[in-house]
Formats: sequence, C-alpha cells, structure tokens
Amino acid sequence: MTSSTSIGVRPWGDAHLYTLRNASGMRIEISDLGATLVSWLAPDREGRFADVLLGHDAPADYLNGSAFMGAIIGRWANRIRDGRFVLDGIAHQIERNEGANHLHGGSAGFHRQMWNVRAADDALVMTLHSPAGAAGFPGNLDVTVRYALDDAGTLSIDYEARTDAPTPVNLTNHAYFNLGNDASIRDHEISIASDTYFAIDATSIPVAREAVANSVFDLRESASIGARLDASHPQFALAGGFDHCYALHESANEPRTAAVLFDPSSGRELSVATDARGLQFYSGNYLEGVSARNGSRYRKHAGLCLEAGGFPDEINMDGGERAVLRPDAVYRQRTRYTLRVR
Repeated sequence: MTSSTSIGVRPWGDAHLYTLRNASGMRIEISDLGATLVSWLAPDREGRFADVLLGHDAPADYLNGSAFMGAIIGRWANRIRDGRFVLDGIAHQIERNEGANHLHGGSAGFHRQMWNVRAADDALVMTLHSPAGAAGFPGNLDVTVRYALDDAGTLSIDYEARTDAPTPVNLTNHAYFNLGNDASIRDHEISIASDTYFAIDATSIPVAREAVANSVFDLRESASIGARLDASHPQFALAGGFDHCYALHESANEPRTAAVLFDPSSGRELSVATDARGLQFYSGNYLEGVSARNGSRYRKHAGLCLEAGGFPDEINMDGGERAVLRPDAVYRQRTRYTLRVR
C-alpha cells in the first residue's frame, strides 16, 4: 500500500513526540521514551476523530507507571518463571520484578529507556542498545523498531535485534486499545484465529496448552467481550479476566490475521496481523485507578492489549531454543495493526 505519510516532532517534557500522519488525516504520536505509542487519532463511521489508545498526560506518568502503556517491551515480553533459565548449560538468574517472576524486561526494561530516533522512507526508525547484564540477561543486544503508517490505516511495527552472545529475546508492543466512546471495552467484539491457548497458574505462568473448543476462550468466531467476561471460568478467577496467550497457526514467515476487534458504537474495526507465534489478549483487568488523560483515572476493562510475540516463559518450555537469539542470527518480528470503519 502506498503512503504519503508526513512526520513531525515536538518537545514533550524531557522527551519528544513524533507524529505520523497519512492522507486521510489519521495521526499517530510516538515518543522516544520507551518507543511508546502515545496516541492514535482515527475516524468513526461519522468521520469524527477520536483517540483509540489509552495513555497518560506526561512523560513522568509513563516513566513511573506500572501499566507499560503503549511501550515497546524487552528484552523479554511477558513472564519468565522465577526469573530463571538455563542456556547452553549455564543457569541464569535475572531480575524478579513481579513476585518471584520476571515481567516485561524488568524494572528498567525497554519501556523506561530513551530510544534514538531517525526518519527513513516515511517511517520512524527507533534504536536502543541494551548492555550485557541488563536485568541479568547475557549478551549485548542492539534493537531496531520501525514504525510506519500507510494511507490504508495500517500501522506497521517491524522489529530486529542482534546480539554478541546467546540471549533470550521476545519483543512486543503493549498498546491498550479502546475503539469506542465508552469507558469500557466490554461492548467490543473480538475474534482470535487460534485453536489453543495457555492456561496459567496463580502467578500467570503457563502450565498447560489447552484447546479453546467448548470454552469461553473460543474466539474463533467473533464474540462480545463483556459476555465472555461475565462467564464463570477458573482461569478468570486467577487472572481477573483475559490475560492469556493464544498460540497462533504456523505461518510461512508472513504476517497473517491473528485477531479482529470491532466496536459496534463507532464502527471502528482493528485487525491484527503478525508473523509471531503467539498473541497475548489482556482485557485490562488491573487498570482500575491507573492515571489517564486530563488528570482522570481509568476503570477496570478501560482498554485491552493484543500483544504479538513468543509464548510466556517459552525459554523454559520444550522447544525453548526458538526463544534464543544467537550471534549468527537476527531476531525479526512483524506486526500490522489496521484501523478501518464498517
């Protein structure tokens, strides 16, 4: 798809906001703090523009917050059990920042780092160097994230990473979406193209890969999020709602549609295509009281995340070698978020 995207920049506290605009007036703001998606203005079926992303007021809210709002997550998205893994026979203990587990790269993960930014071919190219030992991970890691917006309303996120020593890598974006004008995503409808998901324990670590059939986790056909959240399921008692990774169908290294989100009130539809193995669906179960825009506070289920990446704790699973980046290889992941109206 062709693009006539323009790029602007302005100061934002101690950080900057970079703006991508396309021919239809769609506008996305991205900060160099955390390589964070701060806002995405998009029209509804009446042509009225509104922000479809949750966000905070100021950089300090992102720096000090605990919701990982819109940020790039690394080195490891999601959790690693007990912050431990064995790589090439060597045991590693990394930071444990969520009880006994490691979560989202640690307390000083990529979401709290200042990224370098340059414009290239109508896209924002953001880079970060993560030194060996950061959060306890081995190897120096150099990461590149490319954001591009085309005239069809597709935001492309392309990830690359290189290392000088074997290290686990799993990158994602932690944007929270709300496509409507309501303070909740309960009226949204969602479908996820997956036959299996990972059931979790009380610390949100996967314990089994289970079929979605005949359960509230079966989203192969579009379903009301609110109706599913109202259903009784032991997994919801553990997570407060959806906070589970869906295993996606194998791809031929091309992004394939993983999920479709629709808001009936606005007509906005978001499709997610990715070449990643998994998609974490998080229904905003712990957003109650989180700082919102204009000095307000979010409520539970104010937004949802659709995080493309590897599997939680995959480094400790059978086949965990897939989660290891080695010096002779390049980590790559491609995810596409497309907004349209129907």
